[in-house]
Amino acid sequence: MKRVISEEAIRGLPSLQIQEGNICGECQIGKQTKVSHQKLQHLSTSRVLELLHMDLMGPMQVESLGGKKYAFVVVDDFSRYTWVNFIREKSKTFEEFKDLCLQLQKEKDCGIVRIRSDHGKEFENSKFAEFCATEGIAHEFSSPITPQQNGVVEIKNITLQESARVMLHAKNLPYKFWVEAMNTACYIHNRVTLRTGTATTL
Repeated sequence: MKRVISEEAIRGLPSLQIQEGNICGECQIGKQTKVSHQKLQHLSTSRVLELLHMDLMGPMQVESLGGKKYAFVVVDDFSRYTWVNFIREKSKTFEEFKDLCLQLQKEKDCGIVRIRSDHGKEFENSKFAEFCATEGIAHEFSSPITPQQNGVVEIKNITLQESARVMLHAKNLPYKFWVEAMNTACYIHNRVTLRTGTATTL
């Protein structure tokens, strides 16, 4: 509308005073592709391993030096501590998950209560179901049309990818070093970022 008025594109249209920075609420709603997803304003968990968010990134456009194509990312809801493992094929996701779960439960001397993932076949299968039943872990799935329900790990994916790209561009390294860059990004973020409401990293 401002452009139409300033360029006198419509004859007879009165000159209207439109304030700078004035945002039309109706325009915002009309241009939204999805309903906004409300963020939690409080901690929903009370200890580490109460809820683990997980996702599988890939396949990447370029294989790593070791032939890896996927990044399996797991985020602890309470501490926001992140683990990232790199695999060649989607079929290896369960083995990585199982090994990580057993390791964490032994290290922290407490059980994993819940895990949350999307409905990808690498997560929604008999191996996952049997292992979770044996370990007493509840497996929650985000809605297929609402990835925000697993937003904790989705945001972490973006953070790790962006940080890795910055490192590679800064040193003019080829993209085949993406595993090393993403691993370094995860290491750094685990030591400099804290979840609001917590005092230490995991």
